[in-house]
Amino acid sequence: MYSRVEDITLQINIRQLSETADKIIETIEKSPKKFKKAVTFFDYYLPVTIKILKRYDEIENQRLTSSDSKKFMEQSRNMIAEVEKAFKKQLAGLYQSDMVDTDAEMKVLDMMLKSEGLDSNAIDLEDK
Repeated sequence: MYSRVEDITLQINIRQLSETADKIIETIEKSPKKFKKAVTFFDYYLPVTIKILKRYDEIENQRLTSSDSKKFMEQSRNMIAEVEKAFKKQLAGLYQSDMVDTDAEMKVLDMMLKSEGLDSNAIDLEDK
C-alpha cells in the first residue's frame, strides 16, 4: 500500500510499520505464549491502522483539497508516525521478559567466571 501513497515520509513510516508488524507476527508464531501480550495489537491497533491508511489513500487519490480533507490527511500522517513508534514498543515488550531472563543469566555467568578466575580481568599466573 505504501507505494501508492504520495507523501514520502508517510511511505517510510508505513514501510517501517509494516516491517515491525511482520516481526510481531513472526514473534508470536515462534512463541505463541506471547500472544496474550499482543492481543490489543491484533484486536485493535492493527485493524484501526489499516482502516486509517485505506481512508487516507482514498482521500489522497480523490485529490480532495477541502480544509477538512487536508486536516484529516495531516492528522493521519501524524497518527501513523505515532503508531509506528507504538508498534516498535509492542515488539520490544514481547522480548522484555526474555531480555530480563537473559540478563540474569549473564550476571550469574559473569559471577561464576570471576569466582573461577576465568574472566578477562583475571591474571593467569601459569603463563608467568
